[in-house]
Amino acid sequence: MDFSGKAAFVTGVSHGIGRAIALGLAKNNAALFLCDIDKAGLKETAKAVNELGAQVEICGLDVSDEAAVHAVMDKAILRFGKIDILINNAGIYNTFGLFQNSNSVDWKKKIEVNILGTMYPTQAVLNHMIANRYGRIVNIGSVAGVYGIPNMTDYAMTKGAVIAFTKSLAKETAPFGVTVNAVSPGSISVSGEDMPEHSFTGRAGTPEECANVVLFLASDEASYVSGQNYLVDGCRKKM
Repeated sequence: MDFSGKAAFVTGVSHGIGRAIALGLAKNNAALFLCDIDKAGLKETAKAVNELGAQVEICGLDVSDEAAVHAVMDKAILRFGKIDILINNAGIYNTFGLFQNSNSVDWKKKIEVNILGTMYPTQAVLNHMIANRYGRIVNIGSVAGVYGIPNMTDYAMTKGAVIAFTKSLAKETAPFGVTVNAVSPGSISVSGEDMPEHSFTGRAGTPEECANVVLFLASDEASYVSGQNYLVDGCRKKM
């Protein structure tokens, strides 16, 4: 894959899958506008991207802040003249437990970041992509949003919404050369944990294995792929 001449806007890049996506795009010659609320992690990712020789701009961003998202997207378009690729990776999963013991503060935060934080960047760039008759949008879902997973009910609900949003929006944008797809990871090891019980492969996936699927969907090679949700789960054992 070659992203020469393409500009990508990526959220949630401070570590893990988001960082792997940013590095993968950089290795394949994309210009990058990277955003994250974690400014320290964002700078670390930008440093790694710089070392690969890629063009990169960064901005601290809370994706649940609609006005800020639109302002930053306008800045990105002004900087590169266009945005060809949007990767909505920012998300949170910060609580674990039975639903009856959860609280609305946690639900609302997940809704704001995981759902609205996917919708805001998409809406901010969509008319621009439609006018250019070209765009690649990839949203990061989760197997939790496909299978449902106990003790993660509110998180699973938000990721199910991201998948439904992806499938519906793809039908609206297909006539304009804009593809919209989702990638739903299973157990991904960020710090070396194995988790062999989660999949029939007997191991966790790596951020790079997930990023490879995202890169394909962001590329010209995936021009006839839209409205799909790709599971990257090592043949997960349903929970």
